[in-house]
Amino acid sequence: MSLVHQTDLQGIKLLSRGKVRDMYDLGDRLLMVSTDRISAFDYVLPNGIPDKGRVLTGLSIFWFGVMKDVAPNHLVTADVARYPPELRPHSEILKGRSMVIRRAEMFPVECVVRGYLAGSGWKEYQETGHVCGIPLPAGLRQADRLPHLIFTPATKAQTGHDINITYEEMCGVVGRDHAHRLRELSLSIFRRSSEDAEKSGVIIADTKFEFGLVDGQIVLADEVLTPDSSRFWDAAAYRPGSSPASYDKQFVRDYLDSIRWDKKPPVPVLPDEIVEGTRGKYLEIHRKLTGRQLEPL
Repeated sequence: MSLVHQTDLQGIKLLSRGKVRDMYDLGDRLLMVSTDRISAFDYVLPNGIPDKGRVLTGLSIFWFGVMKDVAPNHLVTADVARYPPELRPHSEILKGRSMVIRRAEMFPVECVVRGYLAGSGWKEYQETGHVCGIPLPAGLRQADRLPHLIFTPATKAQTGHDINITYEEMCGVVGRDHAHRLRELSLSIFRRSSEDAEKSGVIIADTKFEFGLVDGQIVLADEVLTPDSSRFWDAAAYRPGSSPASYDKQFVRDYLDSIRWDKKPPVPVLPDEIVEGTRGKYLEIHRKLTGRQLEPL
């Protein structure tokens, strides 16, 4: 097992450090490194999940390849042998968990697509009969498949919760033409990925995408269809009416709820069995979706 909680690449300019990713400035390009940090309820937890960053990177690269005929992406290379010379001294830590990417002017919205009634959507539906302001038929159960896909954008928050917005509000943020195209791309990618995942026995309940502009062209960016950004369910165990068995960080959220953490500092340390259980779920979804085990270091 390997665990990288934070990177410090001597001689390379750190651009930003997010909840999970460390971004470095390479001039006209960027280096994106997925660490093993894990966040829940808007807090980064003290201990990470071994190999998590490699799973996120591996799955994103996989889906960039699958979706290249649907949407271009920002990936330049994930082969450390092809990285700029100044990165070579850091090859061991970067292998399998990093990508050199094109700089993109990122749209300040999360493009969320929901195919099933779960998570915050289920809570809102119980209270209002809507999800993000979109009316749904009465009588739906937890984890029910929605009558049709719904697109529920959100603003990207640097700290705290992302804020759900309406499609019309999204048009005001990014412009109507861009909003239309982002919605169209998001729905197309979700449909295509759902079909592929179902062949592997996996249901994609919902996910979020990020897009940016490179030379005026919309590109798929950041992470794609990972257990950090998506809700993955075991199709064989799926039963509407309850919370299905999942391959994502819901396992961690459920543990934190079970100990009745008040979602305020101090942030709890995850016990070994929760760390190992989460790692197992991340490795399993990588295997199911890509058809191969994560390569050992």
